[in-house]
Amino acid sequence: MLTRKQYELLVYIDRHLKQTGFSPSFEEMKDALSLKSKSGIHRLISALEERGYLARRHHRARALDVLRLPDNMLARDLPEDPPEAEVAHGFAPNVIRGDFTQRLPGVRSAGDAGAVELPMYGRIAAGLPIEALRDTSNQIEVPLALLGAGEHYGLEVAGDSMVEAGILDGDTVIILKGDSAENGQIVVALVDENEVTLKRLRRRGASIALEPCNVRHETRIFPADRVKVQGRIVALMRKY
Repeated sequence: MLTRKQYELLVYIDRHLKQTGFSPSFEEMKDALSLKSKSGIHRLISALEERGYLARRHHRARALDVLRLPDNMLARDLPEDPPEAEVAHGFAPNVIRGDFTQRLPGVRSAGDAGAVELPMYGRIAAGLPIEALRDTSNQIEVPLALLGAGEHYGLEVAGDSMVEAGILDGDTVIILKGDSAENGQIVVALVDENEVTLKRLRRRGASIALEPCNVRHETRIFPADRVKVQGRIVALMRKY
């Protein structure tokens, strides 16, 4: 079942195609749906693709095809979408914002709320296995509310390959250590035993696709035996 925003976008794209012969721009779609950023449009389009309503012709600008429209569906009967800042497809980042060295009136510190210190594995970058990033002298304090069972660690994000998932350069992501993940989750992946990367994981038969969340970056596909999952993202922390 579609959400309200997914339905509105699908109807808008279909109408635009019939009227003009080409799909609307991301800016036009953003304005039509009254969203604050184009990243929300990227997420809605991805969701419509996964549900078989839209097809995107990659490497071509403004190339969307409507494959089908929902039957007998009224916008008033659809569920509301989550806030635009929430990210679909398996990860909605819990963002802790602010300067953690300061105490604000009426706001409890992480220590007051119950927190633990996690190891920081440094700045995630290609060319190094995750263990090589470990710096036992560097710790990060994380509220217990962000963590579940299992072993966790922090990573500083480098680059813009995941911006459409709300993960920006300089953010700290909290990773649940493990060697398995569900399709569509954002993971720390080790490629060929020497390159570590933060990407969305997709299994395609005997292959694994590591997908960026930025249209300027390309998806990389590997045989499954060349990719090892080293953890999946469970939270995000950001300083301003």
